[in-house]
Amino acid sequence: MNEEMDLILDDAKEQMDRAVDHLKKEFVAIRAGKASPSMLSSVMVDYYGSQTPLSQVANVNTPDARTITVQPWEKQMIVEIERGITYANLGLNPMNNGESIIINVPPLTEERRKELSKQAKAESENAKVSVRNIRKEANGELKKLDISEDLLKIGEANVQDLTNKFSAIIEEVYAKKDAEIMKV
Repeated sequence: MNEEMDLILDDAKEQMDRAVDHLKKEFVAIRAGKASPSMLSSVMVDYYGSQTPLSQVANVNTPDARTITVQPWEKQMIVEIERGITYANLGLNPMNNGESIIINVPPLTEERRKELSKQAKAESENAKVSVRNIRKEANGELKKLDISEDLLKIGEANVQDLTNKFSAIIEEVYAKKDAEIMKV
């Protein structure tokens, strides 16, 4: 094949990989009923006047499936951490025992599970749209090349194979997340 065509295909594959990685990161933020330290990844804390991620001022652990504990590195930060969790608007109710913060993660209702499932489906559809846009760009780049019609057809077929492969990966990732969300 043509070296320029290989570069276009490699670039398309790399971009599609990034679309799948982005989807996985989005799915981490969608809680599936189990307590997870990543649920607090968006929490920012006022640390001596600057907004700092919670993970940089405290240890976040999950002793069981329904509880998150936050152990600040400096005891005086406990009130700021509690405030940061409340302001993050995650629907969690932090409790301060003087030493650490304990958060009981309520089980998801059926209605909330369905909402989260729809949200996950929308994220997976966005990822598929990204993959299709990458296909369109790659095919456009291939058409700009000075290659024969046969080589162009081969290149477009390879781009389509990549698109199909990554669409299947996205479906698989979504199916796992949906099963995780709907599991009671």
